[in-house]
Amino acid sequence: MGTTWSQFFPPDPTFTETNLPSQKGKVFLITGGGSGIGLELAKILYGAGGNVFITSRSESKAKLAIESIRASAASNETAGQVDFVVLDYADLTSVKASAEQVLEKCGARSDVLWNNAGISLGAPHGSKSAQGYDLITSTNCLGPLLFTRSVLPALTASASDAAPGSVRVVWTASFSVDGETPKGGFKMEDVKKPKGRDATYAITKTGNWFLASELGKELAPKGILSVAQSPGNLNTPLLKDLEWWRSWARLLLYPPKLGAYTELYAGLSDNLSMEDVGGFVIPWGRKHPAPRGDLLKCMKTKDEGGTGLAKEFVDWCEEQIGPFLRA
Repeated sequence: MGTTWSQFFPPDPTFTETNLPSQKGKVFLITGGGSGIGLELAKILYGAGGNVFITSRSESKAKLAIESIRASAASNETAGQVDFVVLDYADLTSVKASAEQVLEKCGARSDVLWNNAGISLGAPHGSKSAQGYDLITSTNCLGPLLFTRSVLPALTASASDAAPGSVRVVWTASFSVDGETPKGGFKMEDVKKPKGRDATYAITKTGNWFLASELGKELAPKGILSVAQSPGNLNTPLLKDLEWWRSWARLLLYPPKLGAYTELYAGLSDNLSMEDVGGFVIPWGRKHPAPRGDLLKCMKTKDEGGTGLAKEFVDWCEEQIGPFLRA
């Protein structure tokens, strides 16, 4: 109960732009950087001298975000560089091409990838991607996995001459992992044939943690740290289409910049190391003190005394994105 309460009412952030070292020479990728948390994170990194590449579903929205990011810097002398690429997870056929544009623009090197883009409960029930997948599943899990696989060469290149754990992949989960995922994890049949919007959203957010864990095991030998984070309960554009009867929830929400501090910690804090592979960061930048034991069990194989659900879920995701990755 204490951990739940502290996620609704987190302590003050300890890792912000005020104690962030210069990021000159670092290259950062932020999906969904056109608004909300991603935009606030981009401003922090740009102001610290980082080379920041954001993605957005719309070119016009991305250009407005770029203007806002540049205007936010306290000094042009300490600011970095910023650019964008259009990326839309609702159509998996376009993701690899967008990733290739990112690789070309960033010089095929990247220090941190924040898989920040996603969709929340504002999506109408039954919405589908261009390929017929549930839109929430495509946007929150399949698209980010496909994009991560496609830009992985840039992360690997940076990790080859960097300190272990300094190159990272950050996956965006949610408080729903703790509060809404069924005991023992979800059922794969509900992934393949979603039963409802709220349940599917919770599945995809737990799925993001599973992706962080499974890819973390793969990437650890390369010195790349993969973690999940719950940015917090935030008032962002993701919630603009919520039903009227959910509007009261906005009274419990925080400004998106606080969520950016959670993501900043997950991506750059020295408090995380390779010992934290598959770890979970909570608001406003803390290691989760007590992750759910039943979900940790899902991230172990049956030979390790677990259920193997995380691997089963990620294997299914890999199977779905395979044709688009090989195209």
